[in-house]
Amino acid sequence: MAENYFSMGIDFGSNSVRALIIDVATGKELGTASSSYAGGERGIYTDAGNPHLARQCPGAYIDSMTEAVKEALAKASKKDDFLVENIVGIGVDATASTPLPVDQNLVPLAMQEKFKDNLNAKAWMWKDHTSITEAEKITALASDIRPQYLAKCGGTYSSEWFFSKIWHCLNIDKEVFDAAHTWLDFPDFIPALLAGIKDPAQVKRGICGAGHKALYCKEWGGLPDKEFFKKLDPKLAELLPRLFTEAYTGDQIAGKLCEEWAGKLGLKQGTPISVGFIDAHLGAVGAGVGKGRLTRIIGTSSCDIMVAPNDNALPDIPGVCGVVDGSVIPGYYGIEAGQAAVGDIFNWFVTKVCDSNHDIFKKLTQKASALRPGQSGLLALDWNNGNRCVLADPKLTGLLVGQTLHTTQAEIYRALIEGTAFGARKIIDRLEECGIHIEEIINCGGIAEKDPMFMQICADVFNRTMKISASSETCALGAAIYGAVAGGAYKKVEDAQAKICSFKDTIYHPVPENVTVYNELYVLYCELYESFGVEGTTCDHSQLMKKLISLRDAIKKA
Repeated sequence: MAENYFSMGIDFGSNSVRALIIDVATGKELGTASSSYAGGERGIYTDAGNPHLARQCPGAYIDSMTEAVKEALAKASKKDDFLVENIVGIGVDATASTPLPVDQNLVPLAMQEKFKDNLNAKAWMWKDHTSITEAEKITALASDIRPQYLAKCGGTYSSEWFFSKIWHCLNIDKEVFDAAHTWLDFPDFIPALLAGIKDPAQVKRGICGAGHKALYCKEWGGLPDKEFFKKLDPKLAELLPRLFTEAYTGDQIAGKLCEEWAGKLGLKQGTPISVGFIDAHLGAVGAGVGKGRLTRIIGTSSCDIMVAPNDNALPDIPGVCGVVDGSVIPGYYGIEAGQAAVGDIFNWFVTKVCDSNHDIFKKLTQKASALRPGQSGLLALDWNNGNRCVLADPKLTGLLVGQTLHTTQAEIYRALIEGTAFGARKIIDRLEECGIHIEEIINCGGIAEKDPMFMQICADVFNRTMKISASSETCALGAAIYGAVAGGAYKKVEDAQAKICSFKDTIYHPVPENVTVYNELYVLYCELYESFGVEGTTCDHSQLMKKLISLRDAIKKA
């Protein structure tokens, strides 16, 4: 395609939406903008009586999208070579699983007067864990009669996912459940909205969300069968025909920009919109994910994404969030893993424990950076929001071992960072145990860009070189790449990545003496990990604290 053609990526994160416009030939960013969601606390509605609840308002998604897109267009319009009519396609990603109930015209129930103040009618945010019981029952039934379902999602169905949340709504608020004609996951809702689709049957559901969060797989004909749902609850079986029977890869067109939204956003009517994606998966695309390349999208939580060619069978990988054909790049299996909390743990420590604002991060980082590995005598388990991988247990909680009357805030802060790195190493170990070879690690997200101490700790704990994506908006960039593919600028995602994706000059290399100490600490971390996380494990912890003290004293004397 000739030069001076553009694509747009719209990325819906946990607290805000970002819009990005790029030159499809070079990847040059011409305009970017973000807008935070209104309502609740940083756009999230919570319940003081239930720490697992996290909901969001679909109307806030729409308002923020409108604002961000208009601002990005205004910035791009200042460039001499930009023409809005030369935007060839739009890509969309959003958090998942974030299902929202809609009526027969695809209007979210939360946007209706009757349900506007009902939290159960809002979008059930990805980190909502209110459906723990339902997830456990889905896992138990699948284990008994449909073990193949669990084999594709790591062995456990999560309370973060699509069906556990819908079933929980049925159990706690039948009025909302009965009023919903169907449920859309957030990444599928936005493309349908922009295309002006009113018929639920016309919505193209993305294989990314369907495969990783809703047990969709072509091996068993799509979604789980009616008999399975009937055994859970007959009302779920009745809902099944109103969901979907087919899911699509992201290179397919979900629809074309309708007249209404073209006018609202200032874009060209008829612009192709690609099928929606989970945000982290497009973050991986924007970071250049490919064979042998692990991408880590690090933010409030983390998501680890890899791909493997689908021309050879891929083994099931226990403890990951799923292995799905075509969920990241067509022609490849997408492999998803991750941690339920990373940045959220650091934010918790600063705001809840230190009772301070975010200004303290700089001070804590300065002091923590002066510490050497093992010097604090502390060891943390990173389960403050449960364990996503490889234990897949939302009922697990955080743990800090080794505190004394001399323990400081900076020491705890560093131990929490180290704990998240150890948790990520567990995921890396699991992937390689199952034959997934990792040649390099690419990192993206605010923490990767702004926290050298965090990155160096990860390099040392993993004993691997760490690169960083050049783009600060890799999810939006991945969306823009798919927008370019949907618009015909590229035939294949890999071709677009080769032109568009790049990396920062800063590279973090493991420090040998740090690697040695962290290997010792990792053994102790694994001891705690198995003891507190794996049922039936018996372990004698009588020497663990003493080993931490011995290591601490040796480091201080060195």
